[in-house]
Amino acid sequence: MDPLGAPSQFVDVDTLPSWGSSCDDQLNASNTAADTYHEETIRSPFLYNKDINGKVFFGPDLKEDLQKLKGCRTGEAKLTKGFNLAARFIIHTVGPKYKSRYRTAAESSLYSCYRNVLQLAKEQSMSSVGFCVINSAKRGYPLEDATHIALRTVRRFLEIHGETIEKVVFAVSELEEATYRKLLPLYFPRSLKEESRSLPFLPADIGNAEGEPVVPERQIRISEKPGAPEDNQEEEDEGLGVDLSFIGSHAFARMEGDIDKQRRLILQGQLSEAALQKQHQRNYNRWLCQARSEDLSDIASLKALYQTGVDNCGRTVMVVVGRNIPVTLIDMDKALLYFIHVMDHIAVKEYVLVYFHTLTSEYNHLDSDFLKKLYDVVDVKYKRNLKAVYFVHPTFRSKVSTWFFTTFSVSGLKDKIHHVDSLHQLFSAISPEQIDFPPFVLEYDARENGPYYTSYPPSPDL
Repeated sequence: MDPLGAPSQFVDVDTLPSWGSSCDDQLNASNTAADTYHEETIRSPFLYNKDINGKVFFGPDLKEDLQKLKGCRTGEAKLTKGFNLAARFIIHTVGPKYKSRYRTAAESSLYSCYRNVLQLAKEQSMSSVGFCVINSAKRGYPLEDATHIALRTVRRFLEIHGETIEKVVFAVSELEEATYRKLLPLYFPRSLKEESRSLPFLPADIGNAEGEPVVPERQIRISEKPGAPEDNQEEEDEGLGVDLSFIGSHAFARMEGDIDKQRRLILQGQLSEAALQKQHQRNYNRWLCQARSEDLSDIASLKALYQTGVDNCGRTVMVVVGRNIPVTLIDMDKALLYFIHVMDHIAVKEYVLVYFHTLTSEYNHLDSDFLKKLYDVVDVKYKRNLKAVYFVHPTFRSKVSTWFFTTFSVSGLKDKIHHVDSLHQLFSAISPEQIDFPPFVLEYDARENGPYYTSYPPSPDL
């Protein structure tokens, strides 16, 4: 009731269940040990945060009145009553029309819609914000792509300005609700277990620190001391003691000299080791930036590369399934980009690779040129922190190929390769509970070597 006795059009927002309180029974009943954070655990870029989850709500009763706005141009903002939300007004904006050839522009415009609404709410000291789904089927924007942008933009804004906004409500229709429920755990994980489980499903482009889409072509690289000779900076760079690899995520953040001239100097052997390392780092950063901006969902769907548990030394275990790599049917440059996208944050700490060569054919074998290119492109941290490669179910041919490659094509890798003929041998280094096996690998190994058991003697081969 309002002071005049009229029925209130509002409901108390505190009576709405937040996203953080909507965990189902299965999530709440998850193993306590699985929800415990370990130092070696690889964290999602969208960390489990109970406080942020408590600011996110559903409100499905708003859409009807939006049709009374009588039009709103892209980027323009209008107000409606709050209706049954505990807010007097809600800010509305119109998303862009979507065309695949102008995808980058559409993504940037949609991000701006959400970001500007949030910024306006902050400037007007609004404590709660209600969002309808800004994109629509009529404007051609794919619902799932748009939902990624909406959720990550709100998440990043709350991380930076969360103290100014208490509640963010997503007002969705029945058609949209399923997509939001599917993607919310990626950006607002409700537990450490859900955070870890959601990590492989994040898209390649998660934007910058504010959720804004990253466009590599628009980045300008600025060196620390433009015009200074590269050779004279070796001692100074070593004294800095900081990682400058993040530079380049914003416009005017980095510039480099004449690339053609640098390439000529490399060929002439006139660049110092430090200058070569910086050149390699710049090259890797370009690959990484491209990996974060491209749609790599087709490569991700192959399930050929994924993170599992840890080995007996507590190091992250990454699995590569050779049979799931149709070399002749996919774009191998995109495969390289996907590898970089997945591995960049893994390789900052020690890790091991388990490669299942099981039941592969000639259509699954990566050629030496691709492997050499991958080895040359990746950052030095990949090589430094890679402690072992377990080559499971090798053939005689694969053993010979591996020996030639590690002997004549790359250096420093041969001693890290371990050929593993059976899962029993692998379990002396990695517990079976720490690996997610493709079913055909278990079936093949049981047929060739007998079923495995949870207790096993240590293998001298590893």
